[in-house]
Amino acid sequence: MKSSFGRSFSTVATILLLSLITLGTSFQMLIKEYLTDNAVEALKQDSQIIADLAAAYLVDGSAGSREFLLNLDVATQVSSFDAVICDPRGEIVICSCSPMVCEHLGWRIDEAYMARVIEKGGDTATGIIKGLYNDSRYVVCTPIVSSNSGGGIVIVSTPITGTTQTLNRISNLFLTTSVFVILIAILVASFFTRRESRPLRDMAKVANAFGHGNLDARARVDETTSEEMQELALAFNNMASSLQKSEYQRQEFVANVSHELKTPMTTISGYIDGILDGTIPETRRDHYLQIVSDETKRLSRLVRSMLDISQLQNQDIPEEKKMHFDLEEAVGQVLITFEKKINDKHLDVDVDMPEHPVYTIAGRDYITQVIYNLLDNAVKFCPEGKKLGIRIREGGNKAYISVSNEGDTIPPEELPLVFDRFHKLDKSRSQNRDGWGLGLYIVKTIVCSHGENISVTSREGKTEFTFTMPLVN
Repeated sequence: MKSSFGRSFSTVATILLLSLITLGTSFQMLIKEYLTDNAVEALKQDSQIIADLAAAYLVDGSAGSREFLLNLDVATQVSSFDAVICDPRGEIVICSCSPMVCEHLGWRIDEAYMARVIEKGGDTATGIIKGLYNDSRYVVCTPIVSSNSGGGIVIVSTPITGTTQTLNRISNLFLTTSVFVILIAILVASFFTRRESRPLRDMAKVANAFGHGNLDARARVDETTSEEMQELALAFNNMASSLQKSEYQRQEFVANVSHELKTPMTTISGYIDGILDGTIPETRRDHYLQIVSDETKRLSRLVRSMLDISQLQNQDIPEEKKMHFDLEEAVGQVLITFEKKINDKHLDVDVDMPEHPVYTIAGRDYITQVIYNLLDNAVKFCPEGKKLGIRIREGGNKAYISVSNEGDTIPPEELPLVFDRFHKLDKSRSQNRDGWGLGLYIVKTIVCSHGENISVTSREGKTEFTFTMPLVN
């Protein structure tokens, strides 16, 4: 399995190599074409000049004057080309190699080719002129147009070795430059790729440490790290924080459940043992059996609450369980069930609801449980003779249901925790033995499962819980 560095380096090296090969091939073809065109164009000019001179100096295909031969010799030496002049029969009468005595003199070219040159007004070719030269050449043929010379053609050629040598020098220079560029690119790519892959290796180490139980492990990045790596590190750290919080909550949940179960189980076990071994007299057995019964019911309520939470957590209320009902009616029915407790504490109940029905669509049983838990808390923590408040108001497409009570305010640092599982203001738990700190957690779970919100305020001797429901009036 290749590392991130290896994959990145291979990709960069492959792209760079292919780019240089493509660029070098294209550049060489372009230069070759440019040099060939220049060489042929120069030969055409030289051939035309020699043809014009031959037309002026030659008479009936004769060897011509000394002045013409001198001009031809100078022209071929200056321009580095070879030239031969053929008479109308195609026989070479003058050669630039040696105008007077040359092995090429008397050599005859193909009549058909000569006729084509004269007919077309010239011809260009690349290759070997058999019988004249053994090397590959650029060749230009131009007809001599003159009544004095009697006709004929001029064949001007130059070896392509000059172009080949130039291409070789350019290729060698390009190859040297390419090697140098590749080496520099390898060094630079190696440096940057290793630097970019280092945060990934560090993050892998952090993830491995986190997976082995180090929940405080976090990925660290600096300002020089790429934006993508910073986003990845941030996402990883957020995930780690969430998992760490969940793990702490799980541990706290297990500890709290164990604590809550331990007390009633110890009580039940102690009283049952006392009855069985005769420590508790028969006259007191009914009293202690009632205590055992009450503790058993408390355990049953705890288990039922935990089941409700597990069913509602992380899922929405199914649409088939939602119904159209009046919130005022639901509040009124719940309030009636607290009539005895309210009268026992002589509470002043302040009800503020619209004169018309306030309809919503929700799970009626769930919302009834929300109202019941909020009223139960309000009655429980409202001192005797104080005021208990219930209010429903409408705003936009929402119904706002509030339950309040007078009494001791909740400290500001406790407000964010009141909806947590097993959270109690009474840390010693010596008071309120009938609760486990699950009521408000269930309330929030139900409200959130409907896609709504709940909030709490506590100031100036008044605590108020407010939750929302969709309004469908």
